[in-house]
Amino acid sequence: MTIKRKCVGCGIIKNREDMIKITKEHATDNLVVNGNSKVFGRSAYLCYNNTCIEQAFKKNKLQKILKTPVSQELKGQLTDELRHHESK
Repeated sequence: MTIKRKCVGCGIIKNREDMIKITKEHATDNLVVNGNSKVFGRSAYLCYNNTCIEQAFKKNKLQKILKTPVSQELKGQLTDELRHHESK
C-alpha cells in the first residue's frame, strides 16, 4: 500500500516516497528535512521541484502548516535536497 501526501506548493497528491518531507520535531521544535520514520512531529511535503519550494515560501505556507517560524536557511536546505535528488 502506498501512502499519498499533498504538496504544500502545488496541491498535487503524490506518493510520499516521491516528495521532500519537512518535519517539526515534537520534542525540540527543530525542522528536519527528509528525516527517517523515527522523527515524530508535524510534517509538510513538497514535490522535488523549485517551483513548489518557491510557492511554499511565497505566502508562508510552510510556516502556517508547521506552526513554527521558517527561516530562509531551510529554503537553502530544500534546494540542496533537490539537487541531491536530481543527481541520483
